[in-house]
Amino acid sequence: MIRFNGVSVRLAGRDVLSDVTLSLSERRIGVVGANGSGKSTLARLVNGLALPTSGDVTVLGRDTRRHAARIRRDVGFLFTDPDAQIVMPTVAEDVALSLRRKGLSPAEVDERVRGVLARYGLDRHADHPAHLLSGGQKQLLALCAVLVLEPRLLVMDEPTTLLDLRHSRLVADLLRELPQPVLVVTHDLGLLDSFDRVIVLDQGRVVADATPGQAIGHYRRLMS
Repeated sequence: MIRFNGVSVRLAGRDVLSDVTLSLSERRIGVVGANGSGKSTLARLVNGLALPTSGDVTVLGRDTRRHAARIRRDVGFLFTDPDAQIVMPTVAEDVALSLRRKGLSPAEVDERVRGVLARYGLDRHADHPAHLLSGGQKQLLALCAVLVLEPRLLVMDEPTTLLDLRHSRLVADLLRELPQPVLVVTHDLGLLDSFDRVIVLDQGRVVADATPGQAIGHYRRLMS
């Protein structure tokens, strides 16, 4: 699904990632590490938002250097701050914007928008000003705008950082239900309890790659 082959990334004279080699095929994969460890850069490499300085990244059989546009159609990306993704005045309009390039009729767009909003509990807010939603609702809206495109893979960069406990638990529940494989960068270690695999980064290098219990135990020792 995702392959990193000797990947290094150098930004502003600093090595952000160094010689990362991974083959990722599990359904739920977590990435943890201290601030500045390279987690977000790793996530952005998956859909071509960042490109390796050396080495190569292959996603769903395609090289991100040559096929970034196609990969972004297949890989949904959820940013930490949903306000970075919400651009339209109302909830329904924001989700519909994602579908403009699909060549769907207005009726088909409306059906898909209403369907995804109902699935994630935002149907009663369809005509509500998007930027007046609560933090948790905004994160759900950003997720809806990604999922309405039916991506084959989902990448989430610290999706619970700005959320209270109730909405963090809601996101955790949604992650368990999503049919797509998911790669999640997070500081929320509890979010990873049910994951298949967790990768620990430190100063741009993979220092642990194991089950959640083993990897998080290594991370805790590293941070102490």
